[in-house]
Amino acid sequence: MSVTVGSKAPDFTLKTKTDKGMADVTLSSFQEKQNVILLFFPLAYTGVCTQEMCAVRDGLKEYQNLNAQVLGLSVDSPFAQEAWAKQEKLNFPLLSDFNKEICAAYGAQYADLMGFKGVAKRSAFVIDRQGIVRYASVSDDAKQLPDFNAIKACLSSLS
Repeated sequence: MSVTVGSKAPDFTLKTKTDKGMADVTLSSFQEKQNVILLFFPLAYTGVCTQEMCAVRDGLKEYQNLNAQVLGLSVDSPFAQEAWAKQEKLNFPLLSDFNKEICAAYGAQYADLMGFKGVAKRSAFVIDRQGIVRYASVSDDAKQLPDFNAIKACLSSLS
């Protein structure tokens, strides 16, 4: 079952890896401070995922101006995510759902994608400063990018 607009976003703590080491990122730590754009993507180093994350990288200032923190999330290891983030110069946290629990909690998980079980579906959620989901899109088509204009419109309405 997918998380729906108007519902409380399932909280989580996931690992991210940077030059400074491994760190925990907790969704609820952004409450009362910033809106969050949670972008689930299937797999690092793949064409469409690279296109999506680089588009977010290039437009990050717009999201920051809308008081939003972008978080990318996949089932890749934090070490693979870090290497990919360095290669693509991604300037926002990538979170590892290596245990595939958060993808499942958000209803954003393929049963099978090209023989890989439990991979994240390409999905986007906007979570407001109170922890409520204000936008949700879960795609069954791994090649379909999120509607970034709809995400920005949602964020604009939260200002």
